[in-house]
Amino acid sequence: MNGKSENFDVIVLGAGIAGLSSAVRAAELGARVAVISKESNLAECNTHYAQGGIVAHAEDDSRELLAEDIERAGVYLNNHEAVAIVAAEGPQAVQEFLIDRVGVPFCLGQDGKPDRTQEAAHSVRRIFHVKDKTGASIEDSLLAYAQGRPNISFFPGLTGIDIITNTHHSEDKQQRYYPSRAMGVYAFNENTGEVIPFFAPAVILASGGLGNLYLHSSNPPGATGDGMAMAYRAGAHIVNAEFVQFHPTVLFHRDIKRFLISESLRGEGALLMNRNGEHFMERYQPGLKDLAPRDQVARAICMEMESSDASYVFLDCSRMKVDMAERFPLIYETCLKGGIDIAKEPIPVVPAAHYFCGGVRSDMQGRTSLEGLFAVGETACTGVHGANRLASISLLEGLVFGLRAGAQAASMKGGLEASLVRSIPDWVFPAEEEVVDPILIGHDLLNIQTTMWDYAGIIRTKKRLGRAIADLNYLDHRIESFYKSAKLSRKLLELRNAVMSATLVARAAQANPVSIGCHYIRPGSGV
Repeated sequence: MNGKSENFDVIVLGAGIAGLSSAVRAAELGARVAVISKESNLAECNTHYAQGGIVAHAEDDSRELLAEDIERAGVYLNNHEAVAIVAAEGPQAVQEFLIDRVGVPFCLGQDGKPDRTQEAAHSVRRIFHVKDKTGASIEDSLLAYAQGRPNISFFPGLTGIDIITNTHHSEDKQQRYYPSRAMGVYAFNENTGEVIPFFAPAVILASGGLGNLYLHSSNPPGATGDGMAMAYRAGAHIVNAEFVQFHPTVLFHRDIKRFLISESLRGEGALLMNRNGEHFMERYQPGLKDLAPRDQVARAICMEMESSDASYVFLDCSRMKVDMAERFPLIYETCLKGGIDIAKEPIPVVPAAHYFCGGVRSDMQGRTSLEGLFAVGETACTGVHGANRLASISLLEGLVFGLRAGAQAASMKGGLEASLVRSIPDWVFPAEEEVVDPILIGHDLLNIQTTMWDYAGIIRTKKRLGRAIADLNYLDHRIESFYKSAKLSRKLLELRNAVMSATLVARAAQANPVSIGCHYIRPGSGV
């Protein structure tokens, strides 16, 4: 069943900080905007789960110092232009857009100004926060603000299938000789079984990252690399896909999964500790110790676990000088539900897949290599993060480049010819749809997650990556064949995207023999 087509000036896939910032800016410039999310709850996204905070203005800071911190954490593989833009425009955008207009209620200090916290690899305390619920507060405030814009329409519960391009989808055979361009998206409604074609001269991918490709992740289950896979199938360029950041401290608990223990705890004095009670980071990073960049801390934890045959390490909060229940209420309450009083006992933690530093290559206006297609936030790779992301920069990058992409996308309104839109057919369903067995989908996804965790995770070897690619190629062939004959479902579409994104990560990792940042090849690991 096909649904009636929808026509807009700008289509945004994703409703996190990058997507909503894009949508708001485009709408302010007169564009009619569609925001599509596969979640029925629009606030369910990676932004919502960000705990620590967002980099903003500090009196003892400068754009040069911020830029240097970003590049040092990124092992100087960063795009200098993108870093300079974030350092120059980011703090101002937090103040003028998030605080003055959207009304995000950042916590205030005794002087009445926003309270600032510290996180790893930052030279100064420059991070604004809403206790340990910063992402949720930003998401809720920004979503409410966007929903008040009359020319933004929201479409929850729709899963993007593919980017519509003239060269691939048009029934006008002459289009194959023209430059390829994005002109919309096919979106699947699981409640009705419909596939709805959305058309616009500008399509913005803001669908988040790919943490759920790994067996252990801090991301919500929907983070399956959808945006990158869709962009790749449409012909857009992917860059830096080997750089998957693992957060050092995710709660290790039998019943509580995917729960992040914010880096802000270490910024406020918490120390990593092994099961023998030793604070071990000094052995790995004598200078920065527990506040070293995330890639270094995650590897140190893995090595500590390997050497002691342990499944986890501890985060010792005994030296912190803050009221744990007041400063970190979400972490305190969640751990207490799991039987851990963090004010009195250490927290068991392990590293887990957290943030994708690579993605769809985009320029300083969010434009990709495919005309009409934009990418922002974790889906995109502007080069801001280089080989490893500095803490609390992700929300800032999503904000800055979301606003920039929204403005650029709005300038393209009215750019699709009606005859070209008419040449795009409705979605073609298989003649005989095979009913999807959820067990098969779940098993294939688990295979992908296990393969990526074991072979393309925190510590990689050449042999492991070779095995990963061989296994993923087999899975990709099987899943694509199944997809072509199966009845559509969100889980099937996610599985198709997951295997493609996992393959892109593994191939990029195999192609880069140099250990740098998040991409670490164990020395002497063989050919």
